[in-house]
Amino acid sequence: MPTPDEDATTLLSWLPRLRRYARALAGDRDAADDLVQDTLERAWTRAGRWQGVADMRAWLFTLMHNLHVDGLRRRPPPAEELDEQAPELAQPPAQEQRAALLDLQAALQQLPVEQREVLLLIALEDMAYADVAATLGIPIGTVMSRLSRGRERLRALMEGRVEATRLQLVSTTKRTRA
Repeated sequence: MPTPDEDATTLLSWLPRLRRYARALAGDRDAADDLVQDTLERAWTRAGRWQGVADMRAWLFTLMHNLHVDGLRRRPPPAEELDEQAPELAQPPAQEQRAALLDLQAALQQLPVEQREVLLLIALEDMAYADVAATLGIPIGTVMSRLSRGRERLRALMEGRVEATRLQLVSTTKRTRA
């Protein structure tokens, strides 16, 4: 049985990956740090369950995902006060690469949460589809469809294309043949 120091070392070894995923997921450094802290706290209080965990990364990411979703449910939608008197200042980016990263971050934040989570776990964390499915508690086919839609939407946002939402009208009335 591992000692508490070994448990702490094991848990802290995942800190860089947890911070990276939380930052991409939350979009804000302070919110990401809070999410990582909450994840580590929850993992530490459930240290007795570690013995049965085959993949610590998937378990920690599942904890983080659930905490993030719970936080989104509790948080009211963001509201911005508009000031029509203040002029908007346009500043060119200092570096092209930094501007591209900021564009990518902004585009990621525009994706639906479900697509963003799958995209980040696969692209950023290099998780297998099956691991993502287990982490998020969804079927593997759902992972693949969310990834496909998320990539296409991200591509459209990065290229400046406004993608029309494809909606299908479904009638609830029965048609009779004449």
